[in-house]
Amino acid sequence: MNYLQLIRYQNLLFIVLAQVFLKYGLFQPFGAETTLNSFTFALLVIATLCIAAAGNIINDIYDIEIDKINKPSKVLIGKKISERSANRLYIILTVIGVAIGFYLANTIGRPGFAALFVVFSALLYLYASYLKGMLLIGNLVVSGLVAMSLIVVALFDLFPSITPQNQTTQSVIFKIVLHYALFAFLINLIREIVKDLQDINGDKKGGMNTLAIALGRKRTINIVFVLGVFMVLGVVLYMYEYLYSQQILVLYFLFAILAPLLYFCIKSWDADSPKEYGYLSKLLKIIMFLGICSIPMFGFVIL
Repeated sequence: MNYLQLIRYQNLLFIVLAQVFLKYGLFQPFGAETTLNSFTFALLVIATLCIAAAGNIINDIYDIEIDKINKPSKVLIGKKISERSANRLYIILTVIGVAIGFYLANTIGRPGFAALFVVFSALLYLYASYLKGMLLIGNLVVSGLVAMSLIVVALFDLFPSITPQNQTTQSVIFKIVLHYALFAFLINLIREIVKDLQDINGDKKGGMNTLAIALGRKRTINIVFVLGVFMVLGVVLYMYEYLYSQQILVLYFLFAILAPLLYFCIKSWDADSPKEYGYLSKLLKIIMFLGICSIPMFGFVIL
């Protein structure tokens, strides 16, 4: 159980769910031409999970002292798991993830795609060791990697199968994936900023330069509120542009995504305590989950 907590298994389940929904809840119902069979798709999921889990481990290794201040009861490394064991698991997972990535890239006839897994691993290491302490850079990098966990499915499964005959259909589906990736990027970016507010005390002692430290709590929560409003407007525009004729999707987006986002904006307006920041962070996680669950609904609409 300690190792499951170390790799943040709940967050990894989100990745599995999103990737499975894209493959079997979006690509298949739309009749898209795909490259990966069930086995190679499972390998892609495993590779993504290994890289993400390794990133969580190296992040905890570098955050030991900060976590002792921010969340002393949840510190695992040095208490329940030795730093040596954590480092060994990080290396094993990274090697497995990159190796599977190389195998898959060659299997689909796109050997250059192997570099993606190397870049993902390198960015996660740089995030944990250096970028996290830079103003907004770390937040943008980790949010970009979350978005890439969706885009990588389209790159490996849709892109190699594009032909002049199916280009229109493939492009439409690819665009839907990009829309969800943008949604995941923005939600995660807001959540990273909220978590920085929650962890401001430990981050200060750790020499970090987060938005919360640079601007202060009040200004930062105002930025969170503005970003929340921006997300609300973005979802409304998306519904108007793409979903207006699909009643099921409109209702789902209205009640399961738009309503929670509006509630988030209301709660963030005057949030000013670690407990409230923690609540906002959990709320964003729920919104992310509900967003992921809307993916297979596109399939129901066209069936």
